[in-house]
Amino acid sequence: MRSLIRRKPATAPRDPAPSKLTYRYQRLMLTPGFRASVRIGVPILLIAAIATSFFSKPENREMLNTRIAEAKQSFQTRPQFMVQAIAITGADDALTALVDAALPVTFPVSSFDLDLEAMRRTVEALDAVKSASVKVGQGGALEVAVTPRVPVALWRDGTTLRLIDADGVESGTVPTRADRLDLPLIAGDGAEQNIAEALALYAGAGPLRDRVRGVVRMGERRWDIVLDRDQRILLPDDGAVPAFERIIALNEAQDMLARDVVVVDMRNAQRPTLRMNAEAAAALRRVSEITTNDGAGD
Repeated sequence: MRSLIRRKPATAPRDPAPSKLTYRYQRLMLTPGFRASVRIGVPILLIAAIATSFFSKPENREMLNTRIAEAKQSFQTRPQFMVQAIAITGADDALTALVDAALPVTFPVSSFDLDLEAMRRTVEALDAVKSASVKVGQGGALEVAVTPRVPVALWRDGTTLRLIDADGVESGTVPTRADRLDLPLIAGDGAEQNIAEALALYAGAGPLRDRVRGVVRMGERRWDIVLDRDQRILLPDDGAVPAFERIIALNEAQDMLARDVVVVDMRNAQRPTLRMNAEAAAALRRVSEITTNDGAGD
């Protein structure tokens, strides 16, 4: 007998496995690089798109630039960054005035607006400055430390009297010799390039020191020493200092330079030559003639 109860047809059980698309997405999300690109790259792309759209308009770009400039100006002009004055150390009053004039800074000024390296080069370009350092110190002061050139001699360059240091570098000028009687006087072309030898001659003058009026470079190769009473000592190209010391020894032994000598020629060290002044030479000739005549009469 057929059953009167109708049975539902049997259906296959539901497959719990994901679809192919879901499976591939899950596999990709297990990859660190892909996961990072989704979490970081997508927001970045979105932000870039928004920024590009925003900055594509000129008025938006101008507004941003104005805001940045205002913020920068506000930060740089804070009191702790403002320089109120200049402090120059290591220089006398005259050099301080020169340095101050070479740095035309209007105070107060932000330290961000100061080119310290350029200012240092400007100060060191002054003749009287050997080296300098520039920095912003405590208390809002621009500190300029100057090492001046110390003149060791006066160089007569034509009609100009130049102050030169031990390196032969000019550090200024003076109007007259009387302004710096404490410095030795040198002259002639190339004298400043051989300052060390000139100073050695002055240092070795000994008892003649007060009589030395100057040292002259001759032909850019040797020295003449000029004494008072219009006397002159001609020194050789090489060994100028020993030759001068020999003259000093001869003078101490024979009082040679106290006589009517105009020139002592030491250019040939083996044969020193003396030149008398005109009156002494004429008197010597007269004496020689008298002696000769007396000898002929006998």
